[in-house]
Amino acid sequence: MAKKSRSTSTKSTPSKSTPTFAGIQRGVVGTEFNPDYSTTKHELKRIGILAASFFALLIALSFFIK
Repeated sequence: MAKKSRSTSTKSTPSKSTPTFAGIQRGVVGTEFNPDYSTTKHELKRIGILAASFFALLIALSFFIK
């Protein structure tokens, strides 16, 4: 049986820059966390509409099944 050879990759070392504290660089000004939730809002609205329509369908079917 043939042995598998492992390829070794070289890892780059981080360069010396501004000191960090808990992953936050000091001296960096103006960076804001501004996520885009437009697709999430669209999907939640779609899920809500589907849930409401299925709930209404169940209520309507309950009258016909009785």
